[in-house]
Amino acid sequence: RHKGRHVLPSQRIAQLGNLLDLLHSRRNQLFMPLAYLLMWGTQMAHAIENWRSIAGPAIARWLDVVGQFEALCALAAYAYENPDDPFPEIVAGGPPCYAGEQLGHPLLPASRCVRNDLHLTDGLQVLIVSGSNMSGKSTFLRTVGINAVLALAGAPVRARHLRLSPLAIGATLRIQDSLQQGRSRFYAEILRVRQIVDLTRGPLPLLFLLDEIFAGTNSHDRRIGAEAVIRGLVDAGALGLVTTHDLSLTHIAEQLGPRAANVHCADHFENGEMKFDYRLQPGVVRHSNALALMRAVGLEV
Repeated sequence: RHKGRHVLPSQRIAQLGNLLDLLHSRRNQLFMPLAYLLMWGTQMAHAIENWRSIAGPAIARWLDVVGQFEALCALAAYAYENPDDPFPEIVAGGPPCYAGEQLGHPLLPASRCVRNDLHLTDGLQVLIVSGSNMSGKSTFLRTVGINAVLALAGAPVRARHLRLSPLAIGATLRIQDSLQQGRSRFYAEILRVRQIVDLTRGPLPLLFLLDEIFAGTNSHDRRIGAEAVIRGLVDAGALGLVTTHDLSLTHIAEQLGPRAANVHCADHFENGEMKFDYRLQPGVVRHSNALALMRAVGLEV
């Protein structure tokens, strides 16, 4: 309030702008001699400090409101631009669930977007996704994650129907090493996995998305570590997806019984060219395409 009347944040910001304009006016060559005589810079500094003492404590709150408004505008714009995308069904109470029909990635155009179904509950908690290179495994993880974020933010989703409970989301997509921090990619990954495991102790059930889990170490250590982490997450009631090229990790699904299942994405050759359908299929992938891709780019293997 200012002299018994309420002052809007926009008015306060306008006041600061006026004070800064007055401060910068001392650079005017005609006004500069008078500014020295009037101690213009000192007076403006006191005026700006007085403004800060009055309005400064509220700035963080103003920025928070502006940020929320901008986020809501972004969600509203997405809903307006995608009228065919439905709003999700949020299930409060009961066991955690993520049940999506024809899930698609919001950033892919409709002509290229291949949709898949996903049903995770307390009965089937985790899918081990194997598959060849470029077959869509990581994109499917992103599809599941971004639709969960949109749903829990109150936005429509790219799916025919999505039913999910409130979930904490943890992912190991886009792990990077750090020269400044002296961290290898593998060390950065295990730190992220530790953060994801810690989320199981929070108030919400966890949705975990582990892409190429522990790919930076040897197959022996990878299998032992991945099995322990996935079993711990499942025992904690979490839901999730794990992608891998290491087919030895697909045996984890057998060890977890009905709580886990193997699915895969595959490629096929058509007229001598490698093609992908980006469809999730049951079971473990039966072949790889790494050598074929190497030959396709000119490597002699």
